[in-house]
Amino acid sequence: MESKLVIYNTLTRQLERFEPINAPHVGMYVCGPTVYGDPHLGHARPAITFDVVFRYLKHLGYKVRYVRNITDVGHLEHDADEGEDKIAKKARLEQLEPMEIAQYYTNRYHRYMDMLNVLRPSIEPHATGHIIEQQQLVQQILDNGFAYESNGSIYFDIEAYNKQHKYGILSGRSLENTKDASRENLDGVGEKRHQADFALWKKAQPEHIMRWPSPWSDGFPGWHCECTAMGRKYLGEMFDIHGGGMDLIFPHHECEIAQAVASMGHPAVKYWMHNNMLTINGQKMGKSLGNFITLDQFFTGQHEMLEKAYSPMTIRFFILSAHYRGTVDFSNEALQAAEKGLERLMNALSDLERIQVSPACDPDTERIVKSLRQRCYDAMNEDFATPQVISLLFEACSVVNKLVDHKATICADCLKELSETMHLFAEDILGLQPSVSAGLAGGSNTDREEAFGKVVDMVLALRAKAKANKDWTTSDQIRDDLAAAGFEVKDTKDGVTWKLNK
Repeated sequence: MESKLVIYNTLTRQLERFEPINAPHVGMYVCGPTVYGDPHLGHARPAITFDVVFRYLKHLGYKVRYVRNITDVGHLEHDADEGEDKIAKKARLEQLEPMEIAQYYTNRYHRYMDMLNVLRPSIEPHATGHIIEQQQLVQQILDNGFAYESNGSIYFDIEAYNKQHKYGILSGRSLENTKDASRENLDGVGEKRHQADFALWKKAQPEHIMRWPSPWSDGFPGWHCECTAMGRKYLGEMFDIHGGGMDLIFPHHECEIAQAVASMGHPAVKYWMHNNMLTINGQKMGKSLGNFITLDQFFTGQHEMLEKAYSPMTIRFFILSAHYRGTVDFSNEALQAAEKGLERLMNALSDLERIQVSPACDPDTERIVKSLRQRCYDAMNEDFATPQVISLLFEACSVVNKLVDHKATICADCLKELSETMHLFAEDILGLQPSVSAGLAGGSNTDREEAFGKVVDMVLALRAKAKANKDWTTSDQIRDDLAAAGFEVKDTKDGVTWKLNK
């Protein structure tokens, strides 16, 4: 199939037309979480970003195999292969087995991703389930002369690699600059030949809980190995898209490229995609910096920086309101604006059912409706420009409002086109859902929402009966009681409408 989609490739630093290696099949690998704590807003951004990529590629007719890993071993506290394993450290502090920590936070991650309406990947491999594949990768790199053993640990030899290839092609970093900066104090110190070398296999210290036998030592794989090994296993030696946060470009993804070339003789990835960071007061949000807000805190409002609770769909809308390659700075004002924007869109989707058709459309309505779908496609095809899609949907919301207020007319065919287009891009592609019950225990649930709506409709039917009997006292009392409970009730010429204000 001919693709009109263009993607910004971090590797080439330019927009490129998306042409899969083996169309219609698409292989996509995205770096998942290290499961040692609750997911925060910074975790939500790549999950939502690549969820939209996944949804859109499938909508275009591609057969997508989406692999997103779980890191449950090997991610040390510092990128320079130093410090304690993050999960093992948490397990020691909590006096639990490391796999208890990993399982608990994996379950929590899944729960919050479900609330954000993030689709599950096709495959979700765990690093601990692929130790053999990682050892095979290390052995291949050793056999090809791009790694060395030191005290039972295996390190990637960047200097040897750089004689035949180029380390730093993704990040643009110079190896010589890295080495020169560290030579005076660190070159030749410890197990590494050069400070820039990174661990492929680490010998476990006696106190290290997580360890596996290997030809070199009882130990554990380096953090970078898992993605190279698992991406190759499930997507083949060459695949289409590798995604993740911009903070992973160096060293993680740079090391992945080097590992692939050193083991196979060629790169594994055609398109590298990276979402930008979420910031608080201009500083990256992250656990290591201690400035993060967990998704649970957003959904409950229990954080000193939050003025109120925000629904999962508000968070999703907030993230999609910016282009995935742009920075997003957290503020209550921005979240409240997202909440209002989401409410406007959801109200318009609901109001589509109330619109009365006419024999013909007025010219402005017909022009907007007939161009809407293609304009939304054009925005998505331009590197997944979700802010532009949202802007176009808001334009459609204005049309809906005019139609509901009888200030414009629309024919049956155009109403069908308007409804299908708005639902397609808002719900199926952007993944936005009505969240009537977001404030209820248990979160959003279709059955719960349906029952919830039926109860409100039943109360409003009692109010309508009171009005028919000219029992204005009872009618007003029901309306006032609903308002006190957070419901906004409107009497229109087409009937009664209601919504639950957050």
